[in-house]
Amino acid sequence: MSAARPQTLPAAVVPVLVGASLAAHDFLFRWDTTIVALLCALLIQIGTNFANDYYDFIKGSDRSDRIGFERATSAGLVQPKSMLFATYFTMTIAFFLGLYLVWIGGWVILVIGLLSLLFGILYTGGPYPLGYNGLGDIFVFIFFGVVAVMGTYYVNAFSWSTVSFWASVPIGALCVNILVVNNLRDIEQDRISGKRTLGVLFGETALKIEYTLLVTAAYFVPIYLFTTEQFSLIILLPLLLIPLSIILLKTIWKHEDKRTLNKSLERTAGFMILYGILFSTGILL
Repeated sequence: MSAARPQTLPAAVVPVLVGASLAAHDFLFRWDTTIVALLCALLIQIGTNFANDYYDFIKGSDRSDRIGFERATSAGLVQPKSMLFATYFTMTIAFFLGLYLVWIGGWVILVIGLLSLLFGILYTGGPYPLGYNGLGDIFVFIFFGVVAVMGTYYVNAFSWSTVSFWASVPIGALCVNILVVNNLRDIEQDRISGKRTLGVLFGETALKIEYTLLVTAAYFVPIYLFTTEQFSLIILLPLLLIPLSIILLKTIWKHEDKRTLNKSLERTAGFMILYGILFSTGILL
């Protein structure tokens, strides 16, 4: 359960919630495909977390001076072979569940699903792991933002939507911010381990600026939808969270002890949940 990293699972749930809400707004919502899409998203997220747990241990990134959440493999709670088996077992279940979406939505869903599974492994595994070479942020934005929201909308509506792309932008941005806090907390350990995150490549200030810009982008999109896409004023509900984001930003910019960022990571995920609920409510109403 700890290796599944429940604090990161909003990154799987919220995109499906937003994509399904947009489909309901267009009177195209389907319970069956939405539920299967949610299960697949959760399984891919958990499988990716298992893969991270295994490959970070194998590559020596989970050092004894780690200040982040405990990793099951490096702590000796799960044997490496068992964690690797759990990774592929979880991904396999996601694949077979996803075949229902392929049957409903066609070959494009098969391509999306296979790429999601593949890059979930390649995030920390393979000869050129994305998370070790400054590409983790792009991966998260694309697959947990754009692909997840637009894909959920597609398996409901059987068509692509420009609005679903715009709706995916704040969700991808807030997903990335979970990773940004993680990288900010682990920057020194990552530098020693040779893990070239954006923080290691460009420094702490760059991560703080990234976090700030992504929060700002999350507020820009509802305003854009209100002014350009003829959504009602209720679409601006996420702006109620501005005071909370200011508190988060203050912690990100002013923290003195990296250990406090464990709580900031959880609060960033919680912020994403609240944003997703308000944004989805605004879309539906």
